Amino acid sequence: MTTARILPLTDLSACCSLGTGPLDNEDSERYAALFKVLAEPVRLKILSNLATGGCGPVSVNELTEMMGLSQPTISHHLKKMTEAGLLERIPEGRTVLHKVRPELFGELRTVLQIG
Repeated sequence: MTTARILPLTDLSACCSLGTGPLDNEDSERYAALFKVLAEPVRLKILSNLATGGCGPVSVNELTEMMGLSQPTISHHLKKMTEAGLLERIPEGRTVLHKVRPELFGELRTVLQIG
């Protein structure tokens, strides 16, 4: 298991500065819903696998093999992430590919940027 690197905060005066300023009710509800979708270990693993592969399109079968989980389990989680707008679903004949929508993760990074 790898552990996340926590970088030291060098400017303590900026500690409480949220990336874009205070969120209004609509934005806080929207971002909370997105974080709720991501607050599932399997979904974070799926995201990690997609990101490691360069965020390019990946089929359900490829993810099933990578993660060692059943196809229905992978499909369920991909559906939830796609409905939330975190992934893009790309039908190609009888195969469906999924890829990360990086612009949405850019927004989430900004919301979490403190300091």
